[in-house]
Amino acid sequence: MSTSAHPSADTADAIRTVGTVTDRLVQANERYAAGFTDPGMDARPVLNVAVVACMDARLDLHAALGLELGDCHTIRNAGGVVTDDVIRSLTISQRALGTRSVVLIHHTGCGLESLTEEFRHELEMEVGQRPAWAVEAFRDVDQDVRQSMQRVRTSPFLLHTDDVRGFVFDVHSGLLREIDPA
Repeated sequence: MSTSAHPSADTADAIRTVGTVTDRLVQANERYAAGFTDPGMDARPVLNVAVVACMDARLDLHAALGLELGDCHTIRNAGGVVTDDVIRSLTISQRALGTRSVVLIHHTGCGLESLTEEFRHELEMEVGQRPAWAVEAFRDVDQDVRQSMQRVRTSPFLLHTDDVRGFVFDVHSGLLREIDPA
């Protein structure tokens, strides 16, 4: 199988042979489940940390952060933006499942840097209904990390806001660069 950013002809042929991409994933799950052993852990992350990151397929968070199954809660969305739903997940993570630290990870070359809130208007024109959500597009990734840190630190729903750190992951080097909140 190719490791390039785009599927190879072999990968495309394999998908056609199996059916849809979802069919391929279901078959992979069946192979996984055949050798699966219940690790006997609960939903509380071992490291008491929640990681909020972009959904970008280039970010392999567990590998990049040296994490194992059960170490953290992982919350992902477009841009790694701290939205109301992220606050909801962090609140449950902290109040019901014991996390105390929050790590925010944005990255270089994010697709949200090329969008604007005009995207919502275009959707409204196309489908006849304005999305209830904001695009949360940005131009300066460092400033967006700062904004996300501020949203976490000022949320009245979160119990633990003293260990909130933000980073930018470089998609070319694999390195994290910490962002000063000030």
